[in-house]
Amino acid sequence: MTERELNERLKNALDHAAPNDLDAVLSRCGTGKGNVIDMNEVKTNTKKKKSWTRMLIAACLALALLGGGGGVFYQQAYAIASVVSLDVNPSIQLTVNRSEKVLSCAGLNAEAQTVLADMDGGRDLKGAKLDVAVNAIVGALVRSGYLDKLDSAILISVEDKDAARGARLQQELVASVDGVLRTADNTASVLSQNVTASKTLESQAQKNNISTGKAYLIDQIVALNPDLDFDALAALSVEELRDLLQAGAPAMPIGQQAALQAVLDFAGLTENDYTFADTDPELDERTPYYDVELFVDGREQDYGVDAYTGEVIQGVKTPAVMDPGPALPQSDTPAMTEAEAEAIALADAGLQDAVFSVTRTDFDDGRLRYEVEFFAGGYEYDYEIDAETGDILSSDRERDPRTAFSASAAAAPTADPNGDIGQDAAVAAALDHAGLTEDQVSRLKCERDRDDGRIEYEIEFKCDGYDFEYTVDAASGAILDHERDWDD
Repeated sequence: MTERELNERLKNALDHAAPNDLDAVLSRCGTGKGNVIDMNEVKTNTKKKKSWTRMLIAACLALALLGGGGGVFYQQAYAIASVVSLDVNPSIQLTVNRSEKVLSCAGLNAEAQTVLADMDGGRDLKGAKLDVAVNAIVGALVRSGYLDKLDSAILISVEDKDAARGARLQQELVASVDGVLRTADNTASVLSQNVTASKTLESQAQKNNISTGKAYLIDQIVALNPDLDFDALAALSVEELRDLLQAGAPAMPIGQQAALQAVLDFAGLTENDYTFADTDPELDERTPYYDVELFVDGREQDYGVDAYTGEVIQGVKTPAVMDPGPALPQSDTPAMTEAEAEAIALADAGLQDAVFSVTRTDFDDGRLRYEVEFFAGGYEYDYEIDAETGDILSSDRERDPRTAFSASAAAAPTADPNGDIGQDAAVAAALDHAGLTEDQVSRLKCERDRDDGRIEYEIEFKCDGYDFEYTVDAASGAILDHERDWDD
């Protein structure tokens, strides 16, 4: 109903409810006894009474009509139609009306409140279109450093009783967020889900200061392994939860903070002994671990910590006094530039161009090297290049984690100047040897490695309760090694 139609209904209803009949009004007035009643005053007062009566009736009719037709506009403007949450480690939740306008935005934990500080705690986003608000939040997450790692992940959750609308919002938000990340040359994965909330789930989310979306993801992990504690899982990042879900939730990981503390205890260090620390979960690897990097006395030290036992499986105990190896040039300037290192990596991969994510120097085993990471053709490439000689120390190629694996992906390179048969052909060779098709297997993973100067493909997949592992020669496609074990 338009505003004009609403006014017409009010006018017609008012005319019928309060007719202009002064005689009828006066006939209902009692006779004044002992008082002189001025009829002009009576008329005036009557007119005032009638005016007030008409106004009161109009107000009542307006409320009645708003409760019927006009109130729909109010309800639609302020009624919650969808709940959208964004989770990394910060948990941010937005409520949205049917017009996809933000009704509220809340940071559910301390990290989220810090991210939203420049937006008045999220209040600045009220009334904004949902996609605009989400893009602003993602930008703030990137600036705050929550999505700057290769394996970083952001979870988008949509809760909506209208399944079709929820699915559409989910698809649109994923595309929008992915666009923001790509514009910023960010390689974080975008995860999404449609959520069916319950009182129990909402209670668990509120208890742990997380969104119902993250609670929903945790609930799926607990369904795989009921021995895992919901509250302990709530403290993990989305990246850890994603890896844990992919691994089948075999046990409770120790967490990033505990992994860092395990390294400090192992190395005999305190938090005052290092200038920077970075911890990455690798829970979906064959041996699940946390990769911990410490910068001690200006040098990077790498450690590996078993994700479930907390045992340090890689690293040295006294990094501060270890032999630093050959002295670096006094200028600390490598013999070659980053651009030259990138060109060497591109040439080896048989590529002309790529999207570079990270190119950095590292000092390891007495050797200054470049770590070069880039994306092209649906693949992620990792190279280590000697910064003095230009030698390729190691290389690795695997599917872009943001891209679903498909053995027939047209964008994937099929060969390179070194005689590489390509990842798709290597996967096909392994599946053929196992007598299986891609449709029959799950958790298919393929990585390109260099071992003793030979390029190989390491391929893993699951089928009918078995774990399959293959090593395929990249030049000939020959099966170099294969295993089939019962999945415990």
